[in-house]
Amino acid sequence: MGTETRVLRTRTILLWGAGLLVVAALAATLLLTLLGGGRPEDSARLDALKTAANIVVGTGGAAALLLAARRQRSAELDLAQKDHDATERRITEIYGKAADQLGSDKAPVRLAGLYSLERLAGGYPEHRQTIVNVLCAYLRMPVEDADKEGAQVRKTAQRILLLHLRPGRPEQPNEGFWPDIDLDFSGARLVGLNLTHCSIRSITCYGTTFSELTSFRGTRFRTKADFNKAHFKERVDFRGVEFVDGCETFNGAVFAGPADFGTKSAARLAGAEAEPGFPRTWPEGWEERGGTGRSQLTRKDEPGQPARR
Repeated sequence: MGTETRVLRTRTILLWGAGLLVVAALAATLLLTLLGGGRPEDSARLDALKTAANIVVGTGGAAALLLAARRQRSAELDLAQKDHDATERRITEIYGKAADQLGSDKAPVRLAGLYSLERLAGGYPEHRQTIVNVLCAYLRMPVEDADKEGAQVRKTAQRILLLHLRPGRPEQPNEGFWPDIDLDFSGARLVGLNLTHCSIRSITCYGTTFSELTSFRGTRFRTKADFNKAHFKERVDFRGVEFVDGCETFNGAVFAGPADFGTKSAARLAGAEAEPGFPRTWPEGWEERGGTGRSQLTRKDEPGQPARR
């Protein structure tokens, strides 16, 4: 069965109003009859009735104010919910359109998608990690060496991450900094990755291939720095890198070109290997050991084969 909305008719409202007037007239007549004699006790009773009436009217007014406040709060909550829903719909539309643009075969369209995601992350901090996940997923996608335009788009994605992962100096902080960001480059092929002087909560580079100059100089990794099975094909710069509480792992990583950890980085390189024939500066206490092939990165005080010369 359907439900019908019943609305008060004008006739009903008039009848109720007339009834209230009749009740008020009868009450006034009764009060004048019983207490209108002019005796002192009648005056006292009338004063008491006036006081009671004022209390009743005041209480009714307070109740009316409470009801009005409740209606106002309900209206404000409804408006806030509508604004929230409209904002979420707008974010979803922008996000969906940008994701579609990243899948385009035209480089300018993909660039537009990247910049749309960047603006979205700047305006809505609660969505930043999701947007960073999309950027990382884009960088993990296979790329053809002959795709020059695609390489430029990927470098733009890397540059966006660089711009927003740098906290800046204390006297001049970066207003566009994105804190508490996790990066996942597992299995990616990254060309010329530059993440210098950044603050990153965690990074996962399991099986990642790094080409051209790769630099993490002066960057701080707070919870995890997974470089297991990573392949550094050319020069890599880890000078001044801070791995908080020994969060770094390089098991199975291969350094196939020059490497510079400087004198301040305290990286643990157990399980890493290095191709011969390149100048390298390892963290204090670490050295290469092995024969003519790949050498193993080992602590100097650890017994085993002699160090490479």
